[in-house]
Amino acid sequence: MSFRFAAVSCIGLATLLAISCAPPPPHVEGVSPTAKSPGTRWIPPVRAVRADSDTVLAPALPTVLSTKQGTLDLADFIGLALERSPDTRAAWANARAAAQSYGASKGPLFPELSLDLTATKLKTAATQGRSAVKQTVYGPSLSLTWLLLDFGGRSGSIGSAREALLANDWTHNAVINDLILRVSGFYYTLAADRALVLAQRATLEEAQTNLAAAEERRRNGVATIADVLQARTAVGQALLTTQTDEGNLAVSRGQLATAVGMSPLVEFDIDTLAGVGDIGAVSVQVDSLIETALAQRPDLAAARALAAQSHQQARAIKSQQFPSLTLTGNAGRTYLTDPTRHGDTYTATLGLSIPLFNGFAWTYSGRAADALAEAADYRAESVAQQVTLQVYTAYHSLQTATQQVATARDLFASATQSTEAALGRYKEGVGSLLELLQAQQALADARAQLIGARLNWHTSLVQLAHDAALLDDNGGSSLHISTDSTSGPTR
Repeated sequence: MSFRFAAVSCIGLATLLAISCAPPPPHVEGVSPTAKSPGTRWIPPVRAVRADSDTVLAPALPTVLSTKQGTLDLADFIGLALERSPDTRAAWANARAAAQSYGASKGPLFPELSLDLTATKLKTAATQGRSAVKQTVYGPSLSLTWLLLDFGGRSGSIGSAREALLANDWTHNAVINDLILRVSGFYYTLAADRALVLAQRATLEEAQTNLAAAEERRRNGVATIADVLQARTAVGQALLTTQTDEGNLAVSRGQLATAVGMSPLVEFDIDTLAGVGDIGAVSVQVDSLIETALAQRPDLAAARALAAQSHQQARAIKSQQFPSLTLTGNAGRTYLTDPTRHGDTYTATLGLSIPLFNGFAWTYSGRAADALAEAADYRAESVAQQVTLQVYTAYHSLQTATQQVATARDLFASATQSTEAALGRYKEGVGSLLELLQAQQALADARAQLIGARLNWHTSLVQLAHDAALLDDNGGSSLHISTDSTSGPTR
C-alpha cells in the first residue's frame, strides 16, 4: 500500500513540477510576444516592407491623362478612382466570392461521387495448424450519395446563397456610388478653394494698392499716419487670409489626389471651368425622387436581399425536422494475387430518415431563425426610412442652396457698387480711407460667400443625385435643373 502511495505521490509531484516549470509564451518572429510592462510599448519585429504596385499610391498622373494637365474634369478623376479604389476592389471580390458560394450551394442537387483506390499486402502467421498466407488485394471502388428529397433544406440553402450573392452585388454598386459622391465632393471643394485663393489674391492686391496710395497721400500732406496704419492693417489681414486659403487649397488638392489613388505629392490642376455653371432649382418633386430611391437605391436593395437570405436560412433550418430520402451506393472490383479469384462488388441503399425527437432543439432553432428573419425585415424597413429621410433632406438642402446662391449674388452686386462708390469718394477727397477699407472688406466677404454658396449648391446637387439613385458614373445625373442664366461665374 505504501509503495502504491509513494508511486502516486511521485507522479503527482512530477506533474505539478512540469506545470510550474512551463516555458514562457513563444517569441513572435524573434521578439517578445507582449510588452514588458503596462507602461511600455510592444516592439514589433522588423519586417521587409513589400511594395505592392496595386496598393501603393501612384506617384504621377497616368499617361493617358498627362496631356490633359490643367483641364482634368470630374469624369477623369472618377474614372481614376473607380479603377484604383481598394473599396471597389474589395466589394467586387466579395461579390465574386458570393458567386462561387452560390455555385457551390447547388452541389447537393447532384449526386456526390468518390473514387477510392486501395492496395493491401498481408501475411498471416502459421498458427494452430494453419498455413501462413500471403495475399495482395487491390482494386478501385466507386461510391455514390444522392439526396433525393429533404422538404426544403436544400432549396433553402440555395436560396440563401442566391440572396447573399445579390446582396453583395448591390453592395458593390453602393460602394461605387459612395466613391463617386466622395470624389465629386473633393473635386468641387478644390474648385472652390482655388476660386477663394484667386479672389483673396485680388483682395490683397487692392489692399497693397491702398497702402501705396495712403503713403503717397501722406507724403503730399493730405493724409495722416492713421490712414497709413489702417492700410497696413488691411494688408496684413488680407495676407493672413490669403495664406490660410492657399493652405486649404493644398489640403483639398491632396484629398482629391488620394481619393483617386494618386500620391498627394502629384502636381496637377483641374479644369478652369470646374464648379462654374448655371445654378438652378430641381424641377422634379421630392415625392417622385423618394419613389425612385426606394426602387433603385443599391444599399436598400442589399438590405432587402439580406432579409430574403434570412428567410431562406430559416427555411433550411426548419427542414431538419422533416424526413429526408437518400440514395447511396458502392461498386468496386477486387483484384487478388490469384487471378481466378477476382470479383466485382456492389451495394445500393435507399434510405428514409425520419427525425423523431431531439429535445425540441429543432423547434427552438426554427423559431430562432424566424425571429432573425423578422429582425432582418425590420432592418430593411429601417434602411428604407433612412433613404426616405436622406432624399427629403438632400432635396431641401439643394433648394436652400439655390436660394443662398441668389442671395449671395445680390449681396456681391451690392458690395461691388458700394466699393465703387467708396473708391470714387476717396479719390475725390470727400471720403475716408476707413470707409474704403470697410467697403472693400465687405466686398471680399461677399465674394467668398458667393463662392461658398456655389460650392454648397454643387455638393448638394451631387448628394441629392446620390441619395435618389440617379448618380451616373461621371458624377452627373438625370435630375432636370431649371437653370438661371444670370448665375454666371464669379472669381
